[in-house]
Amino acid sequence: MRYQQALGREARLYVAVSESSKQLLAAALVSIDRTAGGLCTWNIARGPLFQWEVIRGNWGELNSSTDELLTAIIDDAKKDKCLPLYLSPLTKLTAPRFRLTPSKRHEQPEATVILNLTLTEEQLLAQMHQKGRYNIKLAQKHGVVVEQSTDIDAYYALAQSTGKRDGFTIKRKTEYHAFLKDLPGSFLLMAMHNNKPIAGLLGVIWHGVGIYYYGASDHTYRALMAPYALQWEAIKMCKAQGCTSYDLLGIAPPHAPKDDAWQGITDFKKKFGSAVIEYPTEREIILKPMTKKMLEMKRKFL
Repeated sequence: MRYQQALGREARLYVAVSESSKQLLAAALVSIDRTAGGLCTWNIARGPLFQWEVIRGNWGELNSSTDELLTAIIDDAKKDKCLPLYLSPLTKLTAPRFRLTPSKRHEQPEATVILNLTLTEEQLLAQMHQKGRYNIKLAQKHGVVVEQSTDIDAYYALAQSTGKRDGFTIKRKTEYHAFLKDLPGSFLLMAMHNNKPIAGLLGVIWHGVGIYYYGASDHTYRALMAPYALQWEAIKMCKAQGCTSYDLLGIAPPHAPKDDAWQGITDFKKKFGSAVIEYPTEREIILKPMTKKMLEMKRKFL
């Protein structure tokens, strides 16, 4: 929540508790983005989450807790002049009482690659694509050194170069700074060559999972393969700190079209492993359909 608040968003936590056992059944962290005219959007990224070991296959209690949770969220969202509520759960969401329509956004990936960090380093290297192992060794041969850092200015300069090169919008420097300062478990690794930063990686360690979030590199030094060295050091660091898995966060889902938003980085990430996990398509519950449609038309013409 602290990280969302540092970005200027309001964050609210909702929970559903079993009436019989008083145990937690489900939870959702909602981040709220304000727009003009007092309107807003509500977003539940990678949620709601369910306490599966408590539910133990009791689908009636699961459906009841889902309905209870979403009802409370939607009631508050309507009072807050929310246009749509976005949901991108880890598993298929069953909510018969609510109309869940596919979202047109691509904010959350529909697939990822997850590495098993209970394997030894030798086993992790062995299960990589041959080109991935080769590029890691090539970076080491060229003298690329990876070190932990707090130098967001250096990372931001690399991000600006990467965004301009690859044609995507990067975040504000204050957002990268908030990521490192206000998100528990966050870390920054920088790849150096002759004491010059040539690539960077921002990630998080959370509940035994290492997660790669952002990467940037200087195209001038592309032959040194620094991003491969960065990923390998991040994997080893997360393993050393007790993580059992490493999430490369997002790739294009299998059979995705060539213009899929995640296609550009898929080949790079799949060189580190082949355990592809797919997620359900993001859904939305439209709370003010006419207002939302009018705003979309306005943005289209402007």
